[in-house]
Amino acid sequence: MRKFLIASNNQHKVQELNRILNPLGINAVTAKKCNVDLGDVEETGSTFAENAEIKALAAFDRTKMPSVADDSGLVVDALDGRPGVYSARYGGVNATDEDKYNKILEEMKNVPESERTARFVSSICLILEDGTKIQVEGTSEGKIAYEPKGTEGFGYDPIFVTQNGKTFAELTPGEKDAVSHRGKALIKLKDELTKIL
Repeated sequence: MRKFLIASNNQHKVQELNRILNPLGINAVTAKKCNVDLGDVEETGSTFAENAEIKALAAFDRTKMPSVADDSGLVVDALDGRPGVYSARYGGVNATDEDKYNKILEEMKNVPESERTARFVSSICLILEDGTKIQVEGTSEGKIAYEPKGTEGFGYDPIFVTQNGKTFAELTPGEKDAVSHRGKALIKLKDELTKIL
């Protein structure tokens, strides 16, 4: 198995990556697992793609291992695109997932059904040993629910209603991979890697 360093300690992201990459003979491992301290990488980009590249390059520069980074978030039309690239920090530094999605539900409480459109965006950047850069992006269209539903997933999943009427948090991991922004981006990444490997 080849090792790819994932510039994240989010176990949910690691699991999603491995479900897609393991069949290619690739194992995504965290910096922690490799005993590497990536420190705090400042996400100064104004887009998901820019932030993913910043994180992947920082990991590659420190380790020289193939490094993959994902920057993703929720874009809500009625909130002028918020939380967007600030999805992880929405609601303050120590805000829990629940705090973050409740903040959105509060901001959206008077928004009618027809204007609750939103999408999840995932931008993935991979830097290979030879410096080759692969960048892909996936989106998943949906709506913001009126209340959280479901116990699967993480982040904003309980309030994001997919086109089949269920929230991400009501889907099994396999069902979510098939329709999620990260699942779509990872399948594009897998396609690109299949051409190279």
